[in-house]
This record gives sequence, structure tokens and C-alpha cells, in this order.
Amino acid sequence: MMFTPDPPWLRRFRRNLLRWYDRAGRDLPWRATRDPYAVWISEVMLQQTTVAAVKPYFERFLERFPDVAALAAADESDVLRLWEGLGYYSRGRNLHRAARVVVEQHDGRFPEDVTTLQSLPGIGRYTAGAIASFAFDVPAPIVEANTVRLYARLTGLDGDPRSTAGQRALWEFAEAIVPAKRAGAFNHALMDLGATVCTINEPRCHDCPVRSCCRAFADGRQAEIPPPKRRRQLLLTGQS
Repeated sequence: MMFTPDPPWLRRFRRNLLRWYDRAGRDLPWRATRDPYAVWISEVMLQQTTVAAVKPYFERFLERFPDVAALAAADESDVLRLWEGLGYYSRGRNLHRAARVVVEQHDGRFPEDVTTLQSLPGIGRYTAGAIASFAFDVPAPIVEANTVRLYARLTGLDGDPRSTAGQRALWEFAEAIVPAKRAGAFNHALMDLGATVCTINEPRCHDCPVRSCCRAFADGRQAEIPPPKRRRQLLLTGQS
């Protein structure tokens, strides 16, 4: 049965998490701005790529294409040349395509709502929520690798959080917990907590500001949740 947070739980969770973030949040270059263009670039670069690897690319990209108009006016080959080394080149192509849509259909201004953001090339539900909350402080939910693990432990989720049912449950939980105020900081805090405290192996539960809200910690199951990904068994034929 999926955990449903009640008002006292929500108040305690939000208060403790934001207090921790104000003290211990990571200092990352893309957090120094509320510009939706810069937020978007950073979020796309961070897909399938580590924070450490993204930092120099982010700075070089913004120096070469400082705003959405500059990116839209560029040749795709120039964009991909600057993308070299990040991999997954469809991300760079979609950035260029989306920039042109923003310029041509939205007068060069990023939409603030999640639904319209998701209509842009290469922007899925998570990225739309990230842009909306980080740039505009819209109370949009987010679910990504670190928060999947965090949410699964907080709710004591049984089963695979990567399954269709698991994803549905986690998105519902994410929507229920995001506050109306400081939504961007709250979502940053969730991601930081998952990345630095609620880690895959040996989570640092005694350093966690919300351990009193965590069902997995209360039950001593934090090492079991979420279950590891199943490796596909390969059927080898014709070999001895």
C-alpha cells in the first residue's frame, strides 16, 4: 500500500529538508541563476552525465550561446561541435530544435507551465518540472535517479520503483510533497539529499535531516529499498 503523507508529516518533512538545504546544499554554477535558458541547458547536459563532467561544458556553452536567440540562430554543426565529449548527441540536436521553437512560437520567452514546456523537443516530464520549479518557482514535481531512491525509501515502497506502477506511485508522491513556496529550493534539496546522503550503498541515515519521516529507516530496510536492477539473462546458444 502506497504511503500517503498527512499534514503533520508534510510540515515536518518540508521544514527539516529546507533547513538542511540552506546549510548543506551543493554550490553548483547553474544554481546561481533563475534564467530558464541556463537552467534548461544545465538540465539537458546533466542527463546521463555527471555533475563534475558538466561544469566546464556548461560554462563554455553559455559563453558561446548566451541566450536562446543565439542558440536558435546557430548552425547545428556548431552546436554539436561544442557538445563533443558529452555524448548522446540527440540531446544537442534537440536543444537546437527547441531553441528555434521558443524563438519562433513563444517570442523567445520560455513557457512557465509544465505542459507547454513538455511540448518542446527533448523536454520530458522531469526536465519540464525542473525548469518550471528552478526558474519560475512553480510547484512542479520531479522524479529522477536520486529522488527515485529517496522517495522509495521515504515511502517504504515494495517492488520495483522503475516499473510502470512504481513510477506512477513515485510521481504521485512527488506531487504531494512539493510546497507552494520555495518549490525550486525544495526540489534542489531533494536531489542533493539523494546524491549525497541517501546514496545507493551505505546511505548515511544518521546524517539525514528527514530520517524521522522515513519508513525504510523506521523498519530497518534502507539497504533493501529500492531493490537492485535485474540484469537481463542472456541466452547463449552454439557455444560450449
